[in-house]
Amino acid sequence: MKLIYTGKTKEFTPELEKKVTGKLAKLSKFIEQRGEREAHIVHQIERRLHKVVIEVKFYDHMLIGEGADAELDTALCEAVDKLEIQTVKLRNRWRDTHRDAKGVRLAKEASEDNFVPAEEAAPQKPLRGSKNNGSGSKPKVFHIDYEEDRKPMTLDEAMLEMEGGQPYVVYRDAARGCLSVLVRRADGNYDLIES
Repeated sequence: MKLIYTGKTKEFTPELEKKVTGKLAKLSKFIEQRGEREAHIVHQIERRLHKVVIEVKFYDHMLIGEGADAELDTALCEAVDKLEIQTVKLRNRWRDTHRDAKGVRLAKEASEDNFVPAEEAAPQKPLRGSKNNGSGSKPKVFHIDYEEDRKPMTLDEAMLEMEGGQPYVVYRDAARGCLSVLVRRADGNYDLIES
């Protein structure tokens, strides 16, 4: 990260530059993903109080971290901490708004197309007397991703959701807060598995 220092009262010494680059090292991992950035550092001393302002332009936004303390190192740490908080918030907001909704929908449809019922997916167990022919085939595991931010539901709501023909429903129980699985048996009744 390129540093541009402005200070009326103190020179930007190589020792001070090392301290600042060390403190901005973690922040530069987030910021410099799209090319090298510039950090403008403004340092002032007012009544034995060091005031440090660090400005960085990131995704067309100006991030500003301000720190003030009697010691320069503490003021720098405070300014860098504020910059890190702003950077993480901005990155998360940018990632959430620019996530490709079409790609997520296609991945969800592909996982539904590859779904195989449990009876077909389960490998046949060899009999006790028979030996493995050395085929080395491993059982296939199918992952089905449901929406992660689903709200907790009651047992009745889970049974209503199973009316769509699903063989099972995994949900967080609203009353107890535990993870529960509701499974439809072959005779039409339900089994409830709670953790």
